[in-house]
Amino acid sequence: MPISSIVEGYLERASWIRKMFEEGIRMKQEFGADRVFDFTLGNPIVEPPEAFQEALRQAALHPMPGGHRYMQNAGYPEVREKMAGYVRREMGIPLSLEDVIMTCGSGAALNISLKSLLEPGDEVVVVAPFFPEYPFYIENHAGIQRVAESTEDFDLDLGSLEEVIGGRTKAVILNAPNNPTGRMYSQTRLQELGELLKRKEKVTGHPITLLSDEPYRRLVFDGLAPANAFQAHPNTILAYSFSKDFGLAGERIGFAAISPYHQDRDKLRAAMTFVNRTLGYINAPALFQRTVAQVLDAPVEVEVYRKLRDMFYEGLLAAGLRCFRPQGTFYIFPATPTRDDLAFVRRLLKERILAVPGTGFGRAGYIRLSLCVSPQEIEGALPGLRRVVDEYRVG
Repeated sequence: MPISSIVEGYLERASWIRKMFEEGIRMKQEFGADRVFDFTLGNPIVEPPEAFQEALRQAALHPMPGGHRYMQNAGYPEVREKMAGYVRREMGIPLSLEDVIMTCGSGAALNISLKSLLEPGDEVVVVAPFFPEYPFYIENHAGIQRVAESTEDFDLDLGSLEEVIGGRTKAVILNAPNNPTGRMYSQTRLQELGELLKRKEKVTGHPITLLSDEPYRRLVFDGLAPANAFQAHPNTILAYSFSKDFGLAGERIGFAAISPYHQDRDKLRAAMTFVNRTLGYINAPALFQRTVAQVLDAPVEVEVYRKLRDMFYEGLLAAGLRCFRPQGTFYIFPATPTRDDLAFVRRLLKERILAVPGTGFGRAGYIRLSLCVSPQEIEGALPGLRRVVDEYRVG
């Protein structure tokens, strides 16, 4: 066999997001970009804040001697202190710079966490619908994914979590605001999850780490505030990224923060720093560590996505689709008029509308639509979407 059988299997069930994105490129070449309505990829449309742009210009014009060389694998100490200070202000916990590891985005933060936590065969619980790369991250480190279902409106289902968390559970990955649904969890619900994890820890005899994946933490709507995972459960690691709120998806910059109350805090500090190197990340990009550290309090243009959410949400309801109104992120996740979301997506392609089937997120009967588009693209897609929905009604 020319390639790994494991990787070959991955390719067969690879992310639907990328599959549809590639299909979008092909269709745009065939029909023209203005005649294809591509809602597949969460690729930020808002440019990075001007404060970041200025910090980057200054770094380029006045480079720091040695600024492109290696540093500590966990990142520059002064940058980690600024990140720790940001988390202290946001979440009210006594985080120190030693609790922070600068990473290549939240994906790397999750991977170094899982590599540090898992023995082969250990289990990691995710909540459906979930980000499609989670299964691959877990399998990267010989873990086994277990899926808990959410409620009909995508809130945490503590009963499902209770059933799925078992003796080999080492971690629970929680993503809020959630990709693909835009759901946020209340602090009360998060506290209930924390109590459940503490009860399970007493039974299993080992810590169960809450991996709180929060790349959309500052992309929230309607005056809502994200919940605080650190306050809900002592054994928590935060995975954070500047990809979405600062529009830096291509620069791969973020951090992992270990709760000061985690019972394996000191071991995790050493382990996660070590595997940051041995997984091949080495260290987060030097230039972007220094620039984001200067602009942590720069404003995020949430209104752009909020207006697109309102426009798309109203349009989907008018088309006859049932839909949860996103509370954050830049996605919307309507139910399809058929349980066969793959067939629905294929029918949309005939209208040159590209969506991602909910099956790829562990929830059949839905599609994910990205808000990283123009108002004109939403307007252009809605008539074709209505035609497809009407066909299903008649059928």
